[in-house]
Amino acid sequence: MARTIATRRNTELLLLCAGAIPVVLLYAMYVANTQTPLSFHTLAVPLGLFAAFAVAHVAIRFLAPGADPVILPVTFVLSGIGIAFVTRLAPDDAIRQVMWLFVSVGAMVATLVAVKSLDDLARYKYTMGAAGVALLVLPMLVGTERGGSRLWITFGSFSFQPGEIAKILIILFLAAYFAENRELLSASTRHFGPLALPRPRMLAPLFVMWGISLLVVIFERDLGSALLFFTFFIVMLYAATGRTSYVLVFLVLLAVGGVFCYHTFGHVQNRVAIWLDPFGNPDGGYQLIQSLYSLADGDLIGSGIGKGLPTLIPVVASDFIFSAIGEEMGLLGASAVIMGYMIFSVRGFATAARAKSDVSAFTAIGLTCAIAFQAFLIIGGTTRLLPLTGVTLPFMSQGGSSLLASFIIVGLLLRAGDEGTGRSAEIASGTTARVAPGAASRVSAVARGSHVRGSFGLDTPESGVLGRVALGNRLTRLITIFTVLFALLIANLTYIQVIEAHDIQEMPGNNHTIRKTAYVQRGAIITSDGQTLAESLARADGTYARSYPHGSVAAHTVGYISTQYGATGIEMSMNDTLSGNSNYSTWSGALNSLAGVRNAGSSVVLTINYQMQLAAEDALSGYQGAIVVMNPQTGAVLAKASNPTYALDDIDSAINSSGSALLDRTTQLYTPGSTFKVITLAAAIDSGAASLDSTYSAPSSLDVDGRAVTNDRDASYGEITLREALAYSANTVFGQVGTQVGPETLVRYAKAFGYGTALGQDFSCSASLMPNPSEMTSWETAWAACGQPVGEHQSPAGPQTTVMQNAVMASAIANNGIVMNPYVVDHILSPEGVTTSTTSPKSLGQAVSSETAAKVKEGMREVVTSGTGTAARVNGYEVAGKTGTAQVGSNSINSLFVGFAPYDSPTLAISICIEGNGQDVTGVATRVAGRVLAQCLAVQSAGAAS
Repeated sequence: MARTIATRRNTELLLLCAGAIPVVLLYAMYVANTQTPLSFHTLAVPLGLFAAFAVAHVAIRFLAPGADPVILPVTFVLSGIGIAFVTRLAPDDAIRQVMWLFVSVGAMVATLVAVKSLDDLARYKYTMGAAGVALLVLPMLVGTERGGSRLWITFGSFSFQPGEIAKILIILFLAAYFAENRELLSASTRHFGPLALPRPRMLAPLFVMWGISLLVVIFERDLGSALLFFTFFIVMLYAATGRTSYVLVFLVLLAVGGVFCYHTFGHVQNRVAIWLDPFGNPDGGYQLIQSLYSLADGDLIGSGIGKGLPTLIPVVASDFIFSAIGEEMGLLGASAVIMGYMIFSVRGFATAARAKSDVSAFTAIGLTCAIAFQAFLIIGGTTRLLPLTGVTLPFMSQGGSSLLASFIIVGLLLRAGDEGTGRSAEIASGTTARVAPGAASRVSAVARGSHVRGSFGLDTPESGVLGRVALGNRLTRLITIFTVLFALLIANLTYIQVIEAHDIQEMPGNNHTIRKTAYVQRGAIITSDGQTLAESLARADGTYARSYPHGSVAAHTVGYISTQYGATGIEMSMNDTLSGNSNYSTWSGALNSLAGVRNAGSSVVLTINYQMQLAAEDALSGYQGAIVVMNPQTGAVLAKASNPTYALDDIDSAINSSGSALLDRTTQLYTPGSTFKVITLAAAIDSGAASLDSTYSAPSSLDVDGRAVTNDRDASYGEITLREALAYSANTVFGQVGTQVGPETLVRYAKAFGYGTALGQDFSCSASLMPNPSEMTSWETAWAACGQPVGEHQSPAGPQTTVMQNAVMASAIANNGIVMNPYVVDHILSPEGVTTSTTSPKSLGQAVSSETAAKVKEGMREVVTSGTGTAARVNGYEVAGKTGTAQVGSNSINSLFVGFAPYDSPTLAISICIEGNGQDVTGVATRVAGRVLAQCLAVQSAGAAS
């Protein structure tokens, strides 16, 4: 016996010495990366930690000589890696973490000193249970909220999570309770088909723990702790009874509680939404997105400690420390950490299997599950296998409460192992058992000691020696289950760091990739007439900085690129081209691209004309709104302006302000107002429902299904033609035309002009909206034909359009009814100046016949020559257009205009929206259009346009 014990402790010492090699080496790599000379002083932390564990080992030789020899070395390695990364990620807090670590090692030894026997401790089970529940609910009453969860108790500058200690106390209570009642819990009194259930009152603890878990989620907003408490409870219950029915009840309660919390609490919905689509929730999912970026950068062997970018992850030293490990130690190092937790769980369950009593066995099971499942939860969350839960990574994450609790758990596990079979009494059951006649001799061969009673109670499979055999079988199943869980983590990590890594790295918003390309000369962004809007200039340290020779001209089109905020606009959509990832213009460039070697970036030449862009931006000065100028024959965007705008070299100010300046108003939805009458007119003529010369009554108000359609300023026009109705923008006429055409036809033609389509070959644009025609009433159809959405139904109210969509619509009329998909990139230039690709114009189809388009053009010319659009006239040119005034609130309107010029052979199409924001902007868009068209036509006339 003494020889076996000595062998265990010698093995532990050898494993500690072996574990010191990676711990000291990892810390030394971090020190070397900081350009600090290696010495005993700079390596004091890992050497001191090894010394502390060596002292703990000596103490264990006297206090728990029979304990498992692997648990302490595994804990040392995990703690050593953890302190190295906390020092690297949060150097200002490292000293505090080191102090907590030494205190925790001392607490582990103190636990061995204080707890001589877990069976003796079990006598205070109800006291421990009550104290555990009290500590668990205490933050609900006087807790401090951090990061959305109420978990901390604060005393001045000191804060503590009582739930960490509550976890241990509740496990100790449950271990004693199950040891005392395992046979009663395992005895079946009710049968429901294949299920055998115990007495209803014996299920009460299950429902109590379920209720406590719900309370934690509701009041403390701590999803992780709730799931952890419920899980180790059901694992202990299954280990004690072997009843699969409990597991089924657990799964049902988990599902019911999960559905209830999801539909009741916003923070649970948010966690699930972020898990399902973090990139679709960039604000709430920022941490997880950055975690995935870091893991993708890790590859097989990592970037090396101190050489990655994990500090871009908020709160990385605590919640996301595993992501930092994955990036800087790679798949191999991160998998080794996961295997460390797997080994810990296996040795913990092995400790339970050899425990001398039920109390020790169930204590070991609960404590092992608490550590192992907590590690599974947080690693699964940071790698997007599971929703984020907010728990810490045991032994490794920054935080004193978790560290202290984890080491107390280790101390109790060592105590349970020291009481294991092979030292004095071997098996002690928490309940009595009946031995069959003739079996006494067999029992005496393996069970001896004062704890083996002569009186026996229930005769169940959980009684006496047979119960311990059954427990051993269940522990084997638990070891298998937890091994599979950790293997699943490694498989998921392999998928992220190897299979999906390239796709993640190539994501346009990946600020890790952007920062790494700082050493690559990014290509320029150039206008069609040769003006450089963005370029990269070399700096003294060998990196390149983005420069903007013309300030923030076309800022929303160019977009920003930031290591903190990612990229937008052309910087995002053409990132591969600009950063040199895809250069196939030469053999060397192609080979480098295929091999992943960075080339100098190619330049992007836009369709934007610099002088036209300036004209559009100057015209918007003092207004809030947007302008698009387009080539109607090709869809090439010649100018694209949005105001307010922002400074490309000061993104912080724009992002930290209201964010309004960052909004590209050319691609956002507006009410089209009377500009939509162009589509209504086209639909009426093309479908044969009306012609330009059809006459209608145009009263000031029209009754449709008992509700009114009114003209602007209640104007009455008498009997007029449809041509005149377009020129005067008579709502009551177009209301009649809309009901005459019908909702199905109106919606069909709107879609033919691009509604419902995400416009843009190389940029993103909100799809313009129309209602479901089956839901449209006659009154709504009448107003929709006038361009005013009034619907109240499940489908979107419509029409809703973008300035870009209106430009496409005007271009289609100018282009004989052919709808062109807009684009802003004309061609790509390699670093050597070779054109490597050119954008080809693409048609979205024929919206109306060329004859219909010609008739609509006539009507739009009347608008400018004698109707509401006379302010858009340009000397020397015929202009066609349509004005719009859109009601967007009780006291606010927007002013819109669409048009094209020259009339006979259009080379320009224009779309404008000026936001009123409570001011009267009637006609402003028309005046702005006349000014911009005049300047753009002059540019074309001078031959400066492309």
